Amino acid sequence: MRRTWLWLLSGLFLHLVLFCGAEEGLEFPNFDGRDRVLDVSERNYKKALKRYDLLCLFYHEPLPASKGLQKRFQMTELVLELTAQVLENRGIGFGMVDSQKDAKVARKLGLEEVGSLYVFKDDRVIEFDGELSADTLVEFLLDVLEDPVEMLNTAMELRAFERMEEDIRLIGYFKGEDSYYKAFQEASERFQPYIKFFATFDKSVAKHLSLKMNEVNFYEPFMEEPAILPGRPLSEMDIVEFVNQHRRATLRKLRAENMFETWEDDMDGIHIVAFAEEEDPGLFPPPPFLFCSCFPPLFLQRLNLSSGYSSSSSFVLSPPDGYEFLEILKDVARDNTNNPELSIVWIDPDDFPLLTTYWEKTFKLDLFRPQIGVVNVTDADSVWLDMSNDEDLPTPEELEDWIEDVLSGRVNTEDDDEPADDQEDLDGYAPEDSSESHDPDEEDGDD
Repeated sequence: MRRTWLWLLSGLFLHLVLFCGAEEGLEFPNFDGRDRVLDVSERNYKKALKRYDLLCLFYHEPLPASKGLQKRFQMTELVLELTAQVLENRGIGFGMVDSQKDAKVARKLGLEEVGSLYVFKDDRVIEFDGELSADTLVEFLLDVLEDPVEMLNTAMELRAFERMEEDIRLIGYFKGEDSYYKAFQEASERFQPYIKFFATFDKSVAKHLSLKMNEVNFYEPFMEEPAILPGRPLSEMDIVEFVNQHRRATLRKLRAENMFETWEDDMDGIHIVAFAEEEDPGLFPPPPFLFCSCFPPLFLQRLNLSSGYSSSSSFVLSPPDGYEFLEILKDVARDNTNNPELSIVWIDPDDFPLLTTYWEKTFKLDLFRPQIGVVNVTDADSVWLDMSNDEDLPTPEELEDWIEDVLSGRVNTEDDDEPADDQEDLDGYAPEDSSESHDPDEEDGDD
């Protein structure tokens, strides 16, 4: 079941686009008031399944009595209505199933988790476990409409494949469609759209990827070298079992389209969570006007410019801490990729602007700088590595030492409940409410 505190977050995601005037060619869709979402019942569910290429069913509790919960329910309906409007000509239908009134339909369709969105495609059922917003849902459903296997035939497609370091990817080399490719294709359908499958029939592409005939490579996110699936040729179940055993990556990015699935896949009730902005500010020449004598030195200092720089110098307007820390995380993940006990959830705050304030308040963090800590998924209690030094980020070795302490239990979310004497042994670690700790000497003084 979903964690209670995560469900509280889901209300933040039921947002709609702010509609405003725009020039022709850049107009966001506005809900036109036409009802497209079906009230699914025993009378019409079979007809709906036959009518659409994809059928999306939202499984919900009966309409609540509370006005606040009613508004939230209405916002969910509006998200579905807007999504249905945008995808109206794509053969995608939408419906709502009441867990009480339509309990028989829910049982027949295999709907189990109230509050979930289920997508029916052919003989498969895909549970959407992400942010319930129109833009995320549209992108997700368009991916489901695509073929589960993407072919690589050209050098450009190959370059694009090699740049997808954040994704789990599988690539297989086969003789043609009437070959062991069929087993690969059937396996891909079980993981669409969350895990990406690629195939090639081209000998030059296979040679570039060091693939042998009927061989399949598995790329873990951020790893430089793939793992080769054992055995040739591979059956559908061979591929499915390997993916299920390896899909929890050492370093995985929290994404809007599967954020709840990722969060529920915890390690004994905890997550090691890293916040870091991905964008690399890069180096670029400053505008010449900044070196005009009319700007005082203090102004230039605030832009990280020294008086010794010339107009041909390069500089960075803001410190690239997030980018650098992410590179450190990648190094640690690569060194520990064979450790099944380690999985770090990386969150780019820029991807979740509605959650940033919540995270800063809940975890007592400044997300302008990178952070890493341990979070209890039941109550969001947490403890964070102290990185208050403005000059230096931890080295990969220092970060690995901290992670070893986490995995051994020496660093855990109960540290802030330990006596003060024990806290002295945890130098370098910052529990989430450490700012409220007191000095034992002050109590002695009161006596």
